Amino acid sequence: METEIEKDNDSYVDHYRPLSVMAQLNTVLTPDEEHAFMQIMFSSSATVRSDNFGLSRREVMRLLKLKPEETQAFHQFIERINQSVARYFQLVYDKRRDQTVLLMRVPAQQAKEMLSAESLAMLMFIFYHQDVLQNEFTLFTQLVEAFGHETLDIRRKMQAALSALLKIGAIARFSGETDEEAYELTAIGSRMFSNSYLKRFTEFSQSQQLHMDEVLKFFKRYNMGAENEE
Repeated sequence: METEIEKDNDSYVDHYRPLSVMAQLNTVLTPDEEHAFMQIMFSSSATVRSDNFGLSRREVMRLLKLKPEETQAFHQFIERINQSVARYFQLVYDKRRDQTVLLMRVPAQQAKEMLSAESLAMLMFIFYHQDVLQNEFTLFTQLVEAFGHETLDIRRKMQAALSALLKIGAIARFSGETDEEAYELTAIGSRMFSNSYLKRFTEFSQSQQLHMDEVLKFFKRYNMGAENEE
């Protein structure tokens, strides 16, 4: 299952209770909704599906027994899930890639065991370059310029770091109007850094305390879920 990174000392994540929260889902979901949620969770595992995470909207709607035109009910299902499990999980729909994926919140220390410092740094650069500066893609040459000089050894290390991000679905190879090697951020990558993590990261880089509203405004995180709705 994909992850969202929290602060190390964030009490928001209590790793002793996720299963009890999951057990209570049947009190707020119908049997069809519960089955759809479990199928999304299973398909969101990097171990199970290494290059094609989650389920398409059409497949989720089929599991929910919704008609093709009932897209609002699909988004309401996502909202209800997130209201129920937001303390530990986040269900997201990537409209561009047509993927419905479940993320699990983990502390930063645990994330470091999954991704190297180089991979996390590159993800943060791509996240800032695309979500904040609103670029459609990030060129590999831009990453080289930001992280090191053009050498064969540097290229290999950077490609290994990018490969780890590709494996967990945080980024994808861009196949648009460019002949150069380029990458695009996915909905998974866009949501891997929690608001609290971004606040701590920004305060550290600016050497001053900031209000959460300032951080959310800087990272363009207001109404984040609305962008995928129709």
